[in-house]
Amino acid sequence: MTTMKSVRTAGAGGVETVDVERPAPGPEDVLVGVRACGICGTDVTFLHMGGMPARGHLGGELVPVPLGHEPAGEIVEVGSAVTALKPGDRVVVNPQAASTGIIGCGGRYGGMSEYLLVEKAESGRSLAVFPDTVPFDVAALNEPMAVSRHAVNRSGAGPDDKVVVFGAGPIGLGVAIWLKLRGVKHVVVADVIASRLEKALAVGADAVLDSATEDVTARLTELHGEAANALGQPRAGTDIYIDAAGAPAVFEAVVANAKWHAKLVMVAVQKKGEIDLGGMLRSELTLIASQGYPTEIFEVTPELAEHHERFAQLISHRVPFEEADRAFELARTPGAAEKVIVTFEG
Repeated sequence: MTTMKSVRTAGAGGVETVDVERPAPGPEDVLVGVRACGICGTDVTFLHMGGMPARGHLGGELVPVPLGHEPAGEIVEVGSAVTALKPGDRVVVNPQAASTGIIGCGGRYGGMSEYLLVEKAESGRSLAVFPDTVPFDVAALNEPMAVSRHAVNRSGAGPDDKVVVFGAGPIGLGVAIWLKLRGVKHVVVADVIASRLEKALAVGADAVLDSATEDVTARLTELHGEAANALGQPRAGTDIYIDAAGAPAVFEAVVANAKWHAKLVMVAVQKKGEIDLGGMLRSELTLIASQGYPTEIFEVTPELAEHHERFAQLISHRVPFEEADRAFELARTPGAAEKVIVTFEG
């Protein structure tokens, strides 16, 4: 048996690198040599859980989860029926297209492995080829940037809109980049960490707001002008709010500032919290949920390639695969890192 190394959960809070069988591609599959893989908040959730409940197990027994759903790599082997792809093609992967379950999210395979089997390999559906001008670590941003792109698509933001993005993590900064590439007039990024706000300006935000120290209402009114809600009460002139933070304070700030017919797009996972429905009513605020990337997974790939130097700024740490445990420790420690990419030798 030919083996490879793969990272999986190892009890609550832990990961381990194990030797597993290297998969062999069937006629319609390709085998990808992984060159980079990002760590996501979902991975950290699996770490805290210590795995996932076994399917059909009433007792809730946890089983290890192969981690990693943000891989980029190079095709090393193709199945006999695959004609449109070849060894050497540099590819990003749609983790939701695997027939044996979502890659890195409970499926048979995880992208945080030396090799990844892409089942029923089809360009534009299960994977996409990207040019060799793009480093693998930046290409590994394809999946999270598709999440950001879906939020922007859901917002319907246009050139004349004034937008606030709450949360300057990778998803929020990705949202800001896509908004500016779309030609949106004015984009503000709000966060409580100074270094994140500096990064937001570096990737193209028009202004930033420290919501821990600044008066949100006064600052938004200064930046976006004064408007009113449905009752004529003064409100900030912001058209669209995008929540990439997931904190209850975001909803409170939006409802307190929303003008008539403003929109709130929720892309972050919200914890339980109270919502001022009366405040929403007074502004006729539209709440829009944004989940994943129904169509955006490869919609983003050409622009990610074109603007790869801009997107590269989102990466805070690049950690060799041999130190995967350190990479996950960085990712799970609040404030220690923004976007961690694990890299593999070619």
